[in-house]
Amino acid sequence: MLNVSSLKKGIVIDHISPGNGYEIFKLLELDKADYRVALIINAESKKYGKKDLIKIENEIDLDLRVLALLDDNLTINIIDNEKIIEKVELKLPESFVGLFKCKNPRCVSVNERDIEPKFDLVDKEKKIYKCSYCDHLLNMED
Repeated sequence: MLNVSSLKKGIVIDHISPGNGYEIFKLLELDKADYRVALIINAESKKYGKKDLIKIENEIDLDLRVLALLDDNLTINIIDNEKIIEKVELKLPESFVGLFKCKNPRCVSVNERDIEPKFDLVDKEKKIYKCSYCDHLLNMED
């Protein structure tokens, strides 16, 4: 059995749908981290059968709630002294900047080097966002 020790201080991203753990790992650029990170794929889950999880032994300066864009089942636990001190509630952000590229090849955010893509929520139920520059729709369900 695989054994990954508990964190003294850090963040645990838990209950990630199987297969999404690596996508979140890449999105957060954890492969470039100079601190300890564990990506566990296909761990046993009583609730879902299988899950992915990420343990980060560090604090990262990122609004982790945006991870709801990728997986609305996951939970985020802030750890200190090996205990959960906070559970971050996930909800879709009203807008976000720079996480995804606009898929419209004519969009100014694609063609201009210094412009980061910005998206605004237009349909909460279907997880659809609109590019602030060209109005192209980004469906987070796809």
